[in-house]
Amino acid sequence: MIAEEEKKKEGKSMKLLTDLYECYLLLSNQFDSELTLICVSCLLKVASNKDKNEETKEEVEMALLALRRIDTFHKIDEELYLNEIKEIILHHQEHRNLTQLAYHYAWEFLFYRTFHERSLVLVIANELHFVGEAVRELEELMKCVDWKREKEEDREKEKKEKIVKLRWLRIMEFFFFSCHLWNDEYSELVCCIVRMFRSAKYNNRKYSMKCIDLLKAASEKRAVKIGGLLKGGADDAVLEGIRQPTMDYEMAYDCLRFFMNVSGRLKSKDDETDEAKRKGLKRKVVEKMEKEGFEDVVVSFLEIFDFLRQKYF
Repeated sequence: MIAEEEKKKEGKSMKLLTDLYECYLLLSNQFDSELTLICVSCLLKVASNKDKNEETKEEVEMALLALRRIDTFHKIDEELYLNEIKEIILHHQEHRNLTQLAYHYAWEFLFYRTFHERSLVLVIANELHFVGEAVRELEELMKCVDWKREKEEDREKEKKEKIVKLRWLRIMEFFFFSCHLWNDEYSELVCCIVRMFRSAKYNNRKYSMKCIDLLKAASEKRAVKIGGLLKGGADDAVLEGIRQPTMDYEMAYDCLRFFMNVSGRLKSKDDETDEAKRKGLKRKVVEKMEKEGFEDVVVSFLEIFDFLRQKYF
C-alpha cells in the first residue's frame, strides 16, 4: 500500500502515508533501511507540529510512539533526525505542548540512537538537560502520588498517572547504560532515585525493586563515580533493601551485585586516580556495613550467588 501510494503523481494522501508509515514501524519486526528512513523523515515532520489542540497532540504522540519502535540495532545518520528531535524536546521544555507519553517517546527514540552515536550523550546531558528533567518529573511524581492509599478506587484513579510518570525510571535505565560522563549534578539524580525507593518500599514492591535495579545499573558504569553514589545515598538505600522482610531473589541479586560492583571498583586503581580518596571511600563503605551489621549478610549472600543469578535470570 505504501509503494502504491508513493507511485501516485497526483492525489497522493500524506495523511494515508503517515498512517501507513506508523503501521509499518509499529507492526514490523525487521525494518527495511530505505523505507525506514522515509518513515523517519515523514513522522518527524508530524511530531514537529506545535499546535496544542487535542487532534494534533494525538497525531504527534502516535508519530513519536512509532519512531521509538525503531530498535537500537538500526543505525540512522544524525543529520536525518537530530535537529528535529532536539527542537521537539526543547520546545516542550519551554511550552509544555506535548503529552507526557509523547515526551517520553521522544527521549526513548533519542536514547536508542546512543548505541551507535556515543557523542549524543553530550547532547542529552548538556543541551537537553536530561538530568534536570528526570529529577523534576520524579519529584512531581512523589508529590502527586500517595503511595500509602489502600482503597481500590484511589489506586485506580492514580494508576494511569503513575504508569505514565514512572516511565522515567525506564528512561533512566537508558541513561545509565549509555552514560560516559559524570558530574556532581548527577548525584541529585541518585538522591531522587533513593527518595523514590523510600516512598515506595513498603507500599509498591515493583517500583521499589526498580529503584534498586537502577542503583545497581549506575554502580556498573565506570563513568558514575563511587563518591557520587555515596553522596546520593545509594549505599544506604541498598542496605535498606537488604533489610526488607519481603526481599526476593531479584532484590537480593541486585543488592549483592551493587556491593560487588562498588567493592570491585574501589579495589581498582583505574577507577579513582586519587589514591587517598579511593581508600577513604573504601573505608567509609566498610565501616558503615560493619556498623549496621551487614558485612556478614553480604558475605553469606556470596555463598548462594550462582543460585541467585539463576533465579534472577
